[in-house]
Amino acid sequence: MSLFKTLCISICGLIYCLLNLSQAQQPPIRIGSTLALSGPFAATAAMQKLSGEIFIEQLNKRGGLLGRQIEWVLKDDQSKPELTRTIYEKLIIEDKVDLIIGPYGTGAILSAMGVAQRYNKILLHNTFGLPAQAKYDMQFSVSGGAYAIESVWPKLVLDSVAASSKPPKNIAIVTSKFPSVFFVSEGAREEVKKRGIKENIYLDWDFGNRDFGAIAARIKEANPDFLWIGAVGIEGNLLIDAMKKIDYSPPISFVAFPASSLMTRSPNGENVLALTVFEDHPPFTNNAVASVLVKSFQERGQKANLPDPSVDLMASVAYSTWQVLEAAVNATKSLDDKVLSTWIKKSQVDTIIGRIRWDGPNNFINGTDLYKVKQVQNGKWVVVWPKEFAAPGAKLQTP
Repeated sequence: MSLFKTLCISICGLIYCLLNLSQAQQPPIRIGSTLALSGPFAATAAMQKLSGEIFIEQLNKRGGLLGRQIEWVLKDDQSKPELTRTIYEKLIIEDKVDLIIGPYGTGAILSAMGVAQRYNKILLHNTFGLPAQAKYDMQFSVSGGAYAIESVWPKLVLDSVAASSKPPKNIAIVTSKFPSVFFVSEGAREEVKKRGIKENIYLDWDFGNRDFGAIAARIKEANPDFLWIGAVGIEGNLLIDAMKKIDYSPPISFVAFPASSLMTRSPNGENVLALTVFEDHPPFTNNAVASVLVKSFQERGQKANLPDPSVDLMASVAYSTWQVLEAAVNATKSLDDKVLSTWIKKSQVDTIIGRIRWDGPNNFINGTDLYKVKQVQNGKWVVVWPKEFAAPGAKLQTP
C-alpha cells in the first residue's frame, strides 16, 4: 500500500473519530413529561411508557435528533391533574428540559396545556377527549381523533353493531363523570335518539368509583340489547366483573377506553367492544415500522410482566406522538417551540396509526378520523369495524 493511500486512510479514520467524539460530547436533548405510573391509570400508562422507551432506544441508535442523544425525563403524576400541573412547572423551570410531551388522560393533559401556554412551549399529546377545551394554539393531539368526537365516535360504534347479526333495538348508557367519556356518552345519547333506539336506562358515577354492584343491578333490571359504558382505565373492567357476579351479561357491551391488557386477560372480557387506532394484526402490521415495534413490545412486555404484551390503542398513540416529534425536529432542524409548531400545523405526518393531520378546529382532525372498533375474541383484541381494517377472517361476534 502506498504511503499516500495509508495517509488518506489514517486521516479519514481520525475525522470519523473526531466526529463521533464531538457527538458524544454534546449534551442530550432532554424531553420532559409525566405519566400515571401509579393511581387509576397505571395499567394504561404502563403501555405508553414501554412504547416511549422503545422509541427513544431506536431513535438514539439512529443518532438521536440533530446529532444529539435523547434523554426522557419522565415523572409520575399519580393520575392526578393537580399534581401534573406542578410537575410540568418543575420540568420547565428546574429541570430545564428542551421540550415537553403531554401526559395521559384528559384532565392531566389540560393541566399540562395550561403550563405549556404559560411558557410558550409546544405540547404534543394524545387521548384528549374535550377538543373544544384545547384552545392553546401550540398544542397538537396525536390521537388520530376528530374534533367532533361526540358525534364521530358514537356513529362509528353504533354503525358497527347495526351491521351485526343482532342490531340493537334498545340500549343502556352508563358513564363515568371523567370529562372525556362523559362528553362522548352524552353524544351517544343524541345519536341513539336520531336512530330511534330506545334508551332503557342512563346512569353516571364519579370517577374513581370502585364499587359497581348497584350499577350492575340497575343494568340487569333494564336488560338492554346493547350496553354503552363510558369508562376509562379499570372502571369498565370493574363494571363488567360486577355484572358477572350477579350472573348477568348483556348481549353486547362497549367500553370506551378500558385498561386493554386487563380486559383481554379477564375471563369476563370476551366479546367486549372498544375503540382503537391500532392492533397488532394486519393490515396495521403491514407497516414495517409497526411490525418492528410489535416484536420489541412483545419481548419487553413479557419481561415487564404486562398482562397482555400486545401493541394496542394506548401503546400505538404514544409511539406515534414520538414519531411526530421526530418528524418535526428533522424537518425544521430546530428545537424552537414556535418553529416546530408552525411546521406541524401545516403538515401531515405518517405514523404507525396512519397519516395524522391537524386541519380542524383547535388542531384536531376535521371530519372522519382514524378510529376503528375492536372486540375481544379468544382473549385477544381484533378490529372488527370498518370491515376493510378488520383482522383476517374477523367479524363482530354476538352471543
